Formats: sequence, structure tokens, C-alpha cells
Amino acid sequence: MSTTFSSRISHRRSFSTLAVLSITLLGLSACSSGMEEPAGTAGESQEANDGPLTIAYLQKQGDQQYFVDQAEGAKEAAEALGDVEVQVVNLGTDANKAISELDSVIAQQVDGIIIVVPDQQIGPQVIGAAETAGIPVMASDDVIADAEGTEAPFAGFNGTAMGEEVGAEAARLYTEAGWTPENTRILSAYKQDLSVCQQRVEGAEAAFTEAVGSEVPEIIEIGTDNSATDAQNKAGAIITANADVENWVVWGCNDENETGVVTALQNSGVAADNIAGVGLGAYLTCKDWAANQETGNKSALFISGAEVGKAAVEAMVEHLRSGESLPPETIANTEIVNSKNWESAGVVCT
Repeated sequence: MSTTFSSRISHRRSFSTLAVLSITLLGLSACSSGMEEPAGTAGESQEANDGPLTIAYLQKQGDQQYFVDQAEGAKEAAEALGDVEVQVVNLGTDANKAISELDSVIAQQVDGIIIVVPDQQIGPQVIGAAETAGIPVMASDDVIADAEGTEAPFAGFNGTAMGEEVGAEAARLYTEAGWTPENTRILSAYKQDLSVCQQRVEGAEAAFTEAVGSEVPEIIEIGTDNSATDAQNKAGAIITANADVENWVVWGCNDENETGVVTALQNSGVAADNIAGVGLGAYLTCKDWAANQETGNKSALFISGAEVGKAAVEAMVEHLRSGESLPPETIANTEIVNSKNWESAGVVCT
């Protein structure tokens, strides 16, 4: 985990808006890469199975609200499909536990494995073990690849596209507030060794720059473990070192990062009106909105863990029932929400 931060000014002038093809996945609206072959041998066609099915869903950070919702969505899909059981396992952030739990579900001879890895570096071990056992495996949320670099079938979101939506919203808030590069800083908090986080913040930076032009506020990167507590703690020293800054734009890899940094800013005495925080998830940013509090958490990109869980299970069951190959990508939809529309958008705030 990185415990340092670096400051840099973005000079990117353009970004590419991703086009995503819409597909229907057993009644769930999602998106596909348009490819006809699976990403790797982990999801190739096999003999159809019309009996009872058991699917293991191994999740990192299973106590995070997003992953709690994901597990519920997976179980709801299993119940709706019938004769399907989903076993959810919380891996925390422990890569060693991930391997031991993987070995355990393989020994139980489950029919399919869906996994959110705590560390993408264990991808080759995960795919290799599943293939040796003859069990199809699907990556959820974070892409994994085998030793040759071939990616497993994937269900989740496109990291760059998500970041672009966050950056565009941050640019809108910044521009409408009339802030300038001289009186503003951008705080970008994320786990710096996680590729999906890199994609998200790079997308945010590119979209922000595209929207506002060449005069971009200084971007200060904060390395975190993706938790709200760590983001809040790491941001404290940066805020102290930049006490003369008037306005702050905040984004990060997830809601934990963004809300943690916003909390640090507000605790340091920065007024909510001087903070433009754009979360990624909406499951934490919504708490201030639900309480009708003045907050620096202005907007968030709503990503539904439940929809990813449903999509992953439906794709795996279709694969097992029909014998057809798993789709290489199942990409769920996203939406920008704020204090006015979060409830109508379906955000669950607990």
C-alpha cells in the first residue's frame, strides 16, 4: 500500500468517450464488448447442466455496502432462476485467504466460481486452479488474467468510463461555482496499485481537463487502502500543508475515498460550499443527503452492486445450463446522482 502522495498538474487535452453496446442478459439490461468468443478458457463452452447448481461468490471487502448489495443481488438472481444456490464468502483484503477459500470451494465441487480478488496478482493462481478442477470462473469488479495475460470473463463496470463521468460532473460543479486554478486544488484518492482505480482516476482527470480546458487546478494524488478511514487520515496532512487553498474538488476510486477526504476537509474547517466532492458508488455520499445535511459531497456516480451480482450469477447460470461460452464482458449501467434525485434513481442508503 502506498503511504506517499504526489502533486502534479494535468496536461491532457482530450479523452475518448467509450461507446458501450447494450445487450439483454436474461432480462437485465447491461452492455457487451460485442466479442463473440470468451476472454479465456475459464469461460469456454461445456456440457449443459440441468440439475441443481451451486455457485461460489468470493468477495473482497465483503462488509462494504457495495459488496453487501452485490451479494444480495446475486442471491436474488439465484432465487429467481430456481434450483440455484449462491455461497457468498467474504475474503476481506487478504490474498492468502482468497486462495485458501478458493481451494475450499473447489474441494466442495461447486459448479461455478465468481470472484472479486483482493489482489489482481493472484489472477493466474485463481484461473489455473479453477481450470485444473474443470470449474468455470468469472471475475467480478476487478479484472484478472492467467499467466499468459488472457483475461477471465468479467462482470462489473468499465473503470475508465466511470472515471470520465465523475470527472465531467466535477468539471460542471467547478465551472458553475466560478472557481479558478489559483484558488482551487483537486484531491484524487485511490489505491494506487489497483488497475481499476488507476483507470477511474485517470478517466476523471482526462474528462475534467477536456471540459475546462488547459487551465486546470493542481491535482494532488493520495495513496490509500480504499477505506474511508485511511483516506481521511491521509488527507489530513495534505490539507494542513495547503491551508491557504480556498476551494477543493474531490474524487477517488470509490465512495470511501471521496467521503473520507471530504470529511477531513470539513473537520479542518472548510465550508461545504467550498468543496465539490463527487463520489463513486453513492452508497456513502447519500448518507448526508438522507440526513438533509450541508455537505461537500455534492454528487456521485451511482453504481449498483446488486445489478452486478445479478448479472454475474445470471451469466454463470446461463453458461452452465446452456453449455454456451460465458460472455467476455457484462458491463452494468451507471448514473450521476445528487441530493435531489438519489432516491428516485434507486440508491439504497443504509
